[in-house]
Amino acid sequence: MKLPDRVVPPAPDWSPTRLGEAAHWPPALRLVIDILLNSPAPMLLMWSREQIMVYNEAYVSLNGSTSLQAPGGKVPPVLPPAWSWNAAAIEHAWAGHSASYRAQPLSVWRKGMPTQLPCDLYYTPVRDAAGAVAGILCMLMPATVPAGSIATTAPLRILVVEDNADARYLACETLRALGHHVHAVASAEAALPALEQDPVDILFCDVSLPGMSGVELARLALDSHPGLQLLFVSGYGDALTRHLPWPVTTLQKPYELEQLQQALSSISRRLHDDAP
Repeated sequence: MKLPDRVVPPAPDWSPTRLGEAAHWPPALRLVIDILLNSPAPMLLMWSREQIMVYNEAYVSLNGSTSLQAPGGKVPPVLPPAWSWNAAAIEHAWAGHSASYRAQPLSVWRKGMPTQLPCDLYYTPVRDAAGAVAGILCMLMPATVPAGSIATTAPLRILVVEDNADARYLACETLRALGHHVHAVASAEAALPALEQDPVDILFCDVSLPGMSGVELARLALDSHPGLQLLFVSGYGDALTRHLPWPVTTLQKPYELEQLQQALSSISRRLHDDAP
């Protein structure tokens, strides 16, 4: 039986791009671009911290902008929505973690106008020969579930207590990206006066803190604010919090954005049910 003729598109000329001649690429870059260009699914690659963007025709079609032409290979003046929607999610991928996010509204172009399209996003770190993350591959598709089925919450007032500066920054940026009002301190000792100054709905706290622990902070905070909701994060999961005498929600580090959204939705419902 004769096989159907195979259509082989011409190889892109990469020499004018920031990637340079393909002959000089590292093997990881060559492999991931081959996958990207031959995939029927919308894909785009962020290569290096320079943020060089490569994308396929399926992504161009999904994006809908008439000014976008595959395969790219340049640093864009404005980051595509798949990279700009949540800085913490992208840093999570740069740290070496694969992750998926469901029904995230991204800006696309339809009939010459920007509009919001809920998309499922899948991020995969691309590693170089030494094992370091050299880029991030993103596959995205129109959402497989309606956006309304993803739990959402009204804005919440949240106090973040985290001694690690990087973790504190990422937590705050993520919570703000989700639309919440956030204040942060670096210790349990600083959290107590902060709670007195501004009322909050949620104490978002690392369990293991230098000095006073997160559990001891929660006990003192609840004495003065009995309606306060507790959201702990811990590298040990709920092993240190499951037997506490108060309702708590615990996320294990590292947690995914979808897990955080679900936790906040549960707490929001609990606050609504407890309201007079």
